[in-house]
Amino acid sequence: MANSFRIGVIGFAHMHINHLVERFAAHPQAELAACADTPPLVPELRTAHYTRGWNLRHALEDLGMPRAFDDYKEMLEQEKLDIVICCSENAQHPAVVEACAQKGVHVLVEKPMASSLRDGLSMARSARAAGIELIVNWPTTWQPASHKAKALVDSGAIGQVLTVKFRGGHLGPLGAGVSHPGGDEGGQALPRKLSGVERGATWWHQQAAGGGVMLDYCCYGSLVARWLVGEPASAVMGMRANLNSGWGDAEDNAAMIVRFPHAMALCEASWTTLDHGVSPGPIVYGTEGTLVVDKEAPGQAPKVRVERGAGRTEYHECQPLPSDRSDIAQEFIHRLQTGDPLHETLDLEFNLEVMAILDAGVRSADSGRTELVDNDAWRLG
Repeated sequence: MANSFRIGVIGFAHMHINHLVERFAAHPQAELAACADTPPLVPELRTAHYTRGWNLRHALEDLGMPRAFDDYKEMLEQEKLDIVICCSENAQHPAVVEACAQKGVHVLVEKPMASSLRDGLSMARSARAAGIELIVNWPTTWQPASHKAKALVDSGAIGQVLTVKFRGGHLGPLGAGVSHPGGDEGGQALPRKLSGVERGATWWHQQAAGGGVMLDYCCYGSLVARWLVGEPASAVMGMRANLNSGWGDAEDNAAMIVRFPHAMALCEASWTTLDHGVSPGPIVYGTEGTLVVDKEAPGQAPKVRVERGAGRTEYHECQPLPSDRSDIAQEFIHRLQTGDPLHETLDLEFNLEVMAILDAGVRSADSGRTELVDNDAWRLG
């Protein structure tokens, strides 16, 4: 196995690319090689912090990416790559994975896996046929509190899990003052404000590109619920609406109720939220207690709280992740070097189940009916 892995990037639409490139750049066995953006459906009207133009320039000027191509297919022809990080629009994930698979290049796709289950299954088929690794990254995976919550649930600390609640919310990916990992100046939100028309020209607010808050944030709820409940979901009821973003055609608020054989989950998502106000969660309700992952206080180690009623509260310390497998770059390269199993949340088959939940929620929001997770696309996949 190679001592050094050449890393390429395809797609700068999703601003998580900034953090991902940082992590691979810091890995001693990773070498940044080349990058290319995907062609947007609509040209952006302004280059501002976290827009795709800014993300690309940041990779070249600040993160050490040595070369950019105008066409990612040309890059795959000319460059010998081991891993490609895909942060394109959600709707372009299948095309990127197929192109990489044809060249035998492993792929890391940032969450959500795809715009639909059909697209996710297409990506999985391409990867399996080519024998490449296809890994879906989740920021949740690298949060010690998430691991502690899972360990407590699995140990029976709150009895049988009955309900999982997750809420994700801010003012939108390019909303004023919203901060994302990677690319910040000293970790502070930068003062900038895009007009509604300028935000509407970004893929985030375009349904055809796979934009909208349901895919962006209900995906987290789908992941967390599937992981903590520990069984496949059976049905979903979803609803979504554009309440305050009329300059785009994608929804800015959404919710899903997920039915499991022995539990339920509520996934909420908002791009019109000034502040969470309450813990974003997850909050897990069990037969013997309620588990809460609280919002981390600045300068304090994360804790998980268990409430047992009558004022009985337990606080559980969260242990750091293993130093050699504490981020996606370490995990991906470890997988390629050893063949060891990935963390469950990164596994391809697990992520198809997560995508099936999210897909059912999107279909339900469109149909106005409860939709089964086990649909035709899933059965024929």
